[in-house]
Amino acid sequence: MILFLDKLIEFPRTLYVLIITAGAFILFIFINQLVFAPLSALVSTYNVLDFEFAWTAERIAVIFAAWGTAGMEAQALGVYWDFLYIIGYGFFISGCILLVSRILSGKYQKIGLYMMLTPLIAGIFDLIENINLLIMLQNTTTFSPIVPLIASISAVIKFSFLILGIGFFFIALILMVISIIKNRLS
Repeated sequence: MILFLDKLIEFPRTLYVLIITAGAFILFIFINQLVFAPLSALVSTYNVLDFEFAWTAERIAVIFAAWGTAGMEAQALGVYWDFLYIIGYGFFISGCILLVSRILSGKYQKIGLYMMLTPLIAGIFDLIENINLLIMLQNTTTFSPIVPLIASISAVIKFSFLILGIGFFFIALILMVISIIKNRLS
């Protein structure tokens, strides 16, 4: 694993990383604006985050009652789109972390190479979460009580990895700017 991560310092070429990161950003924005924004307007009470963090079958029942059939169908469509969205945010955030990490050196660069994996790990937990959300949406009254718990735990882990990765990116960006300023002043 370490050897693979070390190779990312130079490969793929920065131009390719920029293209992949930009493409992932476009996908991320496209799905956000053209899919998720209109879908969220269809349900006025509970949103997808309420669904992801419901934790119990009883809370899910309240959310489903508020949504009705049309709202549940809209949310199911959103979950299906989320599988593609994972690719968008995963490669966008990972690409940003990699680009900044390549400019850093020493231990910060090494940490950055590991942090580049956090959005991809988050994506794995998003997959687990989505599968459980779909189980609930497709079996509205017969799903196991463990399903909303698994979905919510997966959501917590997903967001934790995303916050960790994004937090590192901004800290690394600040370190990079400080380094550039120091080099220009000396």
